[in-house]
Amino acid sequence: MIEDLPGWINIVFLLTVGVTVLMFYYANGSRKEILTGLIIWSASQSFLALNGFYLITDTFPPRFILVLLPTTILIIISLLPTYRAKLSKDRNRTVSTFLHTVRIPVEIILFYLFINKMVPELMTFEGRNFDILAGLTAPIVGTLILTRRASNGLLISWNVISLVLVCFIMINGILSSELPFQQFGFEQPNKAMLYFPFILLPAVIVPIVIHTHLTELVILIKERNTAYNNANGLLGKQAHKDIHA
Repeated sequence: MIEDLPGWINIVFLLTVGVTVLMFYYANGSRKEILTGLIIWSASQSFLALNGFYLITDTFPPRFILVLLPTTILIIISLLPTYRAKLSKDRNRTVSTFLHTVRIPVEIILFYLFINKMVPELMTFEGRNFDILAGLTAPIVGTLILTRRASNGLLISWNVISLVLVCFIMINGILSSELPFQQFGFEQPNKAMLYFPFILLPAVIVPIVIHTHLTELVILIKERNTAYNNANGLLGKQAHKDIHA
């Protein structure tokens, strides 16, 4: 853990991780394998970080790839056609949308990590990080879904914009870390993500957020295409009746 860091920052962050995992669990059919997998993954990454595994940054390939590669592979697998039907059936759109409110405490924590010289300013809302906008708008979009006033187009647009925001700061965060390919933040690099509990930001929270956006977009686009095809089918039947009238 990071020495001399106020204890409340660690506590708030761990609570945020817990809320993220639970909301993801409930948003995807409350399947036990999801919760079990996330607990095992979080525990293994926490163990490595607590033992200083990621603090050794001069290896090639970088050890940090053990955070990024497994989650990337799992996200890609979840987008394959085999899993799409189950995904659509299990997804609770309201919960999956409200899940993104966790981005608000994450941004506040990043700001305090910057004050404590553990991340560069560019990773905060005072720099290049506008991801808090997704967190602030999530309750609005979630309420529109609850009241059935959210159109398919609105949800697609919001998910695309929010996905771009999280991917943008994720890339900046990686390129600001003390890794062989560092590009930014040389005066004050992104060191916090190499320590427990903040390793769980790139290992758990960010992959969950990205996965939720991508899978929601797959579902929304499928719904739009189905509605379009159904509308064309009805028009075709009506035209056929008119011809034979």
